[in-house]
Amino acid sequence: MTIEVNSNFPVQTLRLVVAGELQEVDSSEYLADKKVMLVGVPGAFTPTCHVSHLPGYIEHLSSFEAKGYSVVFISVNDPFVMKAWSEASNANGIDMIADGNGELTEALELVMDASGFGLGKRCMRFAMAIENSVIKSIDVEEGGALDVSSAESQLAKI
Repeated sequence: MTIEVNSNFPVQTLRLVVAGELQEVDSSEYLADKKVMLVGVPGAFTPTCHVSHLPGYIEHLSSFEAKGYSVVFISVNDPFVMKAWSEASNANGIDMIADGNGELTEALELVMDASGFGLGKRCMRFAMAIENSVIKSIDVEEGGALDVSSAESQLAKI
């Protein structure tokens, strides 16, 4: 079972790419007093993530910001890959969480086994609305789908 709505977000050190810079910050500090749309993806540069998922959020970033939300992506990749993905995608204004060891993904209970594709344990595809460190909604995709976690779907909910 995954983490539930109205649960507190796990307190961990986040390895972030913010405005092209690598930094570490405590999740409780990072999420305090703000609204965040956290988007989980199996991998940077993977086909659906790179071609469809992230571009949708880049395209609609101003709409999320107008509703008071910042957009943050998380993947089980190292910080250097997440930085390269952000730069290659022109994902300006979207922070990237590098969960290289999968610790946050495990704490959220959103681990998927992608070893059949040679990827090992990865993050499920999801979208999670967080307000002041409290999870307000979570939508997890089935299989290889990109529906409930898309930018358009999440904008319609918030």
